[in-house]
Amino acid sequence: MIGANPALLAQPDARLHRYQRVRLVDASDHPINVKTLEVGENYVFNYPFVTTPCFLLNLGHATTPADLTTEIGETYRWPGGIGPARSVVAFSAICAHKMSYPAKAISFINYRHERVNFRNSAEQPVERAQVIYCCSEKSVYDPAQGARVLGGPAKQPLAAIVLEEDKRDGALYAVGTYGGELFERFFHEFGFRLALDHGTRDIRAAVTGTATVMPLAEYSGQQMRC
Repeated sequence: MIGANPALLAQPDARLHRYQRVRLVDASDHPINVKTLEVGENYVFNYPFVTTPCFLLNLGHATTPADLTTEIGETYRWPGGIGPARSVVAFSAICAHKMSYPAKAISFINYRHERVNFRNSAEQPVERAQVIYCCSEKSVYDPAQGARVLGGPAKQPLAAIVLEEDKRDGALYAVGTYGGELFERFFHEFGFRLALDHGTRDIRAAVTGTATVMPLAEYSGQQMRC
């Protein structure tokens, strides 16, 4: 029995994109569930393509649905997190400004569970915890509100990854995305580097079957913090 977020089942959404349904697993191919996700840890997996990284986060507290808008003005409702506390969320790790992403050598974008300082959308200094922070151009996102933009030059939220939980064993699945996707621009801009990093000629190959989840510290050789 698969449990989807009730808000996701309530009504269709124009910004919902269905992709391959894949099970999230660890490096030993064991299924990932909410209990295996450490609160505050920065996890990464590739989805919906073999070269497109995503963040998987256990925020440690309940989230609620959020009404959001893409850069071109399309609205959508992010359904919130999954799990017993609705605390587990996932987002594309491709920054919505200049598409900075966790590369194999270094990542300029990461989740910050601790308190950090930044300037909000009104250019006022802010200090808060639990944000996704891109150090390339200082775009900051709120993962508890569908990766809504809190500050910096990004014009839209990060695309959200739609998750499902199998109620029988707690296994987590990625099934699609919500919001404004940047995948084609990403492939065009970084295609050569992606092919080298991932050892593939088909950077647009879909992830099928399973997707391996690992800490960002293992996915990228270095993390830039700001």
